This record gives sequence, structure tokens and C-alpha cells, in this order.
Amino acid sequence: MAFGEGGGDATAPLISSDRPKGHLNVVRNGNEWTASAHVITAVIGSGVLSLAWSMAQLGWVAGPGTMVVFASVTALQSTIFADCYRSPDPEHGPHRNRTYAHAVDRNLGSTSAWICQLLQQTALFGYGIAYTITASTSFRAILKANCYHARGHDAPCAYDGSYYMLMFGGMQLLLSFIPGFHDMAWLSVVAAIMSFSYAFIGLGLGLANTISNGVIKGSITGVPMKTPVAKVWRVSQAIGDIAFAYPYSLILLEIQDTLKSPPAENKTMKKASIISIMVTTFFYLCCGCFGYAAFGSDAPGNLLTGFGFYEPYWLIDFANACIILHLLGGYQVYSQPIYQFADRYFAERYPGSGFVNDFHTVKLPLLPAYRVNLLRVCFRTLYVASTTAVALFFPYFNEVLALLGALNFWPLAIYFPVEMYFIQRKVPRWSTRWVVLQGFSAVCLLVSAFALVGSVQGVISQKIG
Repeated sequence: MAFGEGGGDATAPLISSDRPKGHLNVVRNGNEWTASAHVITAVIGSGVLSLAWSMAQLGWVAGPGTMVVFASVTALQSTIFADCYRSPDPEHGPHRNRTYAHAVDRNLGSTSAWICQLLQQTALFGYGIAYTITASTSFRAILKANCYHARGHDAPCAYDGSYYMLMFGGMQLLLSFIPGFHDMAWLSVVAAIMSFSYAFIGLGLGLANTISNGVIKGSITGVPMKTPVAKVWRVSQAIGDIAFAYPYSLILLEIQDTLKSPPAENKTMKKASIISIMVTTFFYLCCGCFGYAAFGSDAPGNLLTGFGFYEPYWLIDFANACIILHLLGGYQVYSQPIYQFADRYFAERYPGSGFVNDFHTVKLPLLPAYRVNLLRVCFRTLYVASTTAVALFFPYFNEVLALLGALNFWPLAIYFPVEMYFIQRKVPRWSTRWVVLQGFSAVCLLVSAFALVGSVQGVISQKIG
């Protein structure tokens, strides 16, 4: 970047440096609707597009039933977890737990917090990889839709995804300079609107295709496989995909930290969670069921890019453009906790470093002044580059989603929230509530382990194959 004289006072420096004295006061003005927008942006993402495929593996009984079960589990988990924002009292406690790791540290100790932080950062990094893969798939789907329209449905329309992953990474690099959650409500609202748009399109196309077929495809048991073992692997991957599509515990406390009070933040967050889960479950059931009804055993892995739909091609283009715009925001929602963790970690470790702590005000012609921190520039550039590199190496949509869902579901969405709930509410051991929640946690662990084994097998099979 070349720096020269800009508009305004000719004597004003183009770049000026300052170091904030102490912590800046954070203005919290969010409500249940902004929180719902953040959640919907995070939840209705690439996961919704794989649900028709998941339905096809599970069949007409187990498919919708599994979605309803995961919705109920997420509702329970988010209600429990929202009470962990303040300590020791969930409504009036003086201590705010602004991040997942802070809540675990305060309630369960430093060892649990270290394990939680490792799992959380790995999971958030994984979401960045998954969103990069999905965006590349949607870029190519737009080109394919135009190609099939112009040259026929049997034309050899193939495009390499690497270039589009790099393009998406470049876009994320620019968006990564948004300072934090408090400054990106507008991006979440735009992304939530985009998610509604493509979910409605997928739902409508599935319904229209079902009506034109004149028959509801699919079966009670799902896609038949050559061997029972192969069926088990497919079912486990489908459960992993659904597990990926629901929980948002990774970012719940960060979202809750944007809420104003009164009313108490946990009450507002619980309302936002219920609104979000009802909306997402409606879309998930509609997209999954109509997609399966339209295609049956041939349901594509990605409803809007697997080319079960060819026409109207312009609507396919628009839907995939909405997906890309949504993923631009979704990537940031999942990346901001990592960025904020890095900012805090290095600021605490190197309090006297200008590289870490100084902000430089950059003034360019026709643009407002912008405050730049060199650590943020370097760390966020490296982060975006690394998620893009891994996505280039493992570009497998369904398998990566299933692996992430299975890996994160039990420890981050179930185990830690339940254990913190016991501490917050002082639940005595072997009481009825303690036994029920421990049983709930144990069942979720078995489901998560089952999905994880199948998902690892799927990724390995794709890589070797």
C-alpha cells in the first residue's frame, strides 16, 4: 500500500499512532432480535444444504425424528448455558463470563478451561474450513447452472474449486478487520436475510419438484446399501451432518455479551434461542423433507449445488449467490472468538509491545479514517490463509461437516454446559435432576462417538478414493 497525502487538513499525518489507556468501555445494546440474527447467521449455514442427503440415509421416520431430537437437545443445552454468563448468580452475579473458556475456568477450573479452549478453537477453525469449502461449491454451482442452461444437462461442465476458495479467502481477509462482535450486527442481519432467502428457494424448489413428480419419493429405511456395514457408516455420517447443523454453543456467550440489561441477559438469550431454534427447525424440516420427497435415494449431498435442480437456472444462480453472501457473514461469526482470544492473549503477555498494542490511524482519500493494529493484520491474515489451505487439501463437503458435527457435539454442546449448570445451580449429586442430566449427557456421548467413527471413515475413504 502506498501512503500519500489525503483529504482533510494537509498537515495532518496520514498515519498516527495511539495506545488506548486501559480497557475501552463496551456498549451493549443488543436485544433478542439482534441475538436471534447472530444465531440464525451461525446456524442456518452450510448445514441446511446437506439435510436432504441426511434424510435420504435415515428414511422418513428416523430422518425427521433425528432433527426434532437435535432441536430439543439444542434448546435444552442453550437454556442451561445461558445461565452461565454471570457468576455466581445467573441474573445478578457481578462476574461476566464473556467467553466459553472464561465460563468453564470460573466454574470448573483451569484444567477444564484449557481442554475446552483447545476444543473450541479447533472447532471454530473447522467451521472456517467448512464455510470455505461450501462457498467454493456455490461459486462453481453458478458457473455449472449457466453452462447446463446454455449447452444442455449432459454437457461436461466441470470447474476447479481452488480458485474460488482463494477468492473467498481474499474476501474474508477484508472482513476480518471488523474489530469484534459489537461492530458486526449489520453483517449478521444481512447474512440472516441471505440464509432465509436460499432456504426458502431450496424449500420451494423441492416442493415444486415433488408436485411435478406426482409422487413422494423415499422410503421408511432410507437409501439401500450393498452391506449392513456400509449402511451403518452412512447413517453415522447423516447423524454427524445433523449434529453440525444445530448447536451454536461455541459462540453463545459471545453473542450474549452483546445484550443490554435490564432485562437480565440470560432471559433475553433464552428468548433469542427459542426464536432461533423454532425458525431453524422449521426450515430444516422443510428443506430436508421436500428435498428427500423430490429426489428420494438420489438426494444430492448439497441441495442447491448437487444439481438435482437445473431450472430455472437464474434462480439457482441467485440462491447460490445468497449462500456465498451468508457464508461471508457466517465465517466472521465463527472467527471473531478466535480473533478476540488472540488479541487478549498477546495484549496480556506483551503489555509493553507497540506491535501488539498500538493502533495506527490510516487516512486514505475519500474514505473515513480507520484504526489498524499490526498484530491483528498479521494474525488474521495468517488465520484466513490457514483455513483456506486446509480447505484446498480436504474439499469434501458432507464428510467434513459430519466430522465437525460429531467431534464437537458432546464435549462443547453437552458436557461442559451440563457440568457448569450443576455448579451454578448447586445441584446435589445423585439427586433426580443430577441423574437425569448425567444420563442425558451419556446418551449424547454415545451418539457423538457413533457419528465420529463413521465421519472419520468417510473422510479417509474420500481422500484415498
